[in-house]
Amino acid sequence: MNKDTNIPLKKRILKTTKKWLMVILNPRLLLCLFIAWMITNGWSYVLTVIGTLLNIPWMIITGTAYMSLLWVPFTPEKILTVIIALFLMRLIFPRDKKTIGVLRDELHKLKTAYIRSRDKRRAKRKVKKSKVVRVK
Repeated sequence: MNKDTNIPLKKRILKTTKKWLMVILNPRLLLCLFIAWMITNGWSYVLTVIGTLLNIPWMIITGTAYMSLLWVPFTPEKILTVIIALFLMRLIFPRDKKTIGVLRDELHKLKTAYIRSRDKRRAKRKVKKSKVVRVK
């Protein structure tokens, strides 16, 4: 049984919210997210603004064309931005335990919860199959 289940729901929610805010608002992660965002999207905004200010058509066309692709439904750019940011975190700040450590712990918890639920489903399926009477 999980040790957190004895704590009232309100306190668990506050504890989880505080933990995730500390991870997300970590200046190192914010820096990596900014760099990743500039790699995936930011350059198009910069190109569009500079092209508009200096009246350079190819910059305006390139920047707005890419930005229009970003607004297409199901564009995976947010996922790519987070993946790049986490890669940069591990590359630039390999000893950061505040962010990377918490993320590793959460990933481990998710994996164990998934394995536990998978095993329960398999056990239920096995019991259900053993109860079925085969007619020939």
